[in-house]
Amino acid sequence: MSDEIILPAPADFHVHVRQGKMCELVTAQVAKGGVRTAYVMPNLVPPLTSTQAVLAYKAELERIDPSVEWLMTLYLHPDVTPDEIRRAAKAGIRGVKSYPRGVTTNSNSGIEDYGVYYPVFKAMEEEGMVLNLHGEVPSDAEKNISILNAEVHFLAHLEKLAKDFPKLSIVLEHATTSSAISTVTSLPSNVACSITAHHLHLTIDEVAPQPHHYCKPLAKEPKDRKALQEAVSSGNPKFFLGSDSAPHPLSSKSPGIMAEDGHVSACAAGVYTSPILIPLVATLLESFGALDKLESFVSGNGRRFYGIPPKDGQQLRLRRTKGDDGLVKGTFKGDGVEVMPFWAGKKLGWEIVE
Repeated sequence: MSDEIILPAPADFHVHVRQGKMCELVTAQVAKGGVRTAYVMPNLVPPLTSTQAVLAYKAELERIDPSVEWLMTLYLHPDVTPDEIRRAAKAGIRGVKSYPRGVTTNSNSGIEDYGVYYPVFKAMEEEGMVLNLHGEVPSDAEKNISILNAEVHFLAHLEKLAKDFPKLSIVLEHATTSSAISTVTSLPSNVACSITAHHLHLTIDEVAPQPHHYCKPLAKEPKDRKALQEAVSSGNPKFFLGSDSAPHPLSSKSPGIMAEDGHVSACAAGVYTSPILIPLVATLLESFGALDKLESFVSGNGRRFYGIPPKDGQQLRLRRTKGDDGLVKGTFKGDGVEVMPFWAGKKLGWEIVE
């Protein structure tokens, strides 16, 4: 096996770069992790529900780092009408992200009934926009639905949407279960699926004792991780990288801290991988014998599905680490914010050649 890999313009089709001081810190880390094209999530406060708001956010990201191709999305919400979809499409906005209400970070404005949005989905189908689905349903004790099986319960919604909108490009985001992999595989070619780096490594056993491994959707059982790994290893073009890199301040990842008002904090959901993303993916794929699928997973499949060809001069060169090289730093610090990346203190098998 070669000690060097050249990749044509890696792309991350699911990334969070937040806002304010956190945005200033983490936006610049996207390119440092090897990504040339980034598909940005809209769950800000307030959520990005208008073309004008999305374009203003994009301008802010381009100010911080103009080297990255920032692809933007709208947040599915009652304010997003068919007319807004047409405005967004003309402005170059690529997709619409659907969050079920209350299932993850900043999803309190999320949806409860997909049927209400069928006119929006029809407009998206006509305009060639992508529907990105956070594939969980809210917890419900009476129905025995929890964060452990919320994704499996969502798959019926995915199947119905795929049937009702056969020309709509649909992405099931950050799959975590073998059921999700088999469902996506069984559906027509307009349905694809993003997979994160951390879900290729974690199971519930690694999440339970480590708040920095806690994310939504939750990592599941070893059989589920194996299904994700096999999906990547297969080279199936339906599956591609969407990191769901989701930074939170250290204080938000430390549950149980009591504030002055007596409120006890919960642990924020999110794993932060942007600063090390492509070397991390290479390291993980090599660990389960799929390094030969690295290019298709990070550079080929997603770009083909979204219709985003690589640009000239955006190749990324990786080489094997030697000695103490590849050690992931403990935290990244900015103006008043500090975040801990995934794999902190561990050694990567690959590094970017500057």
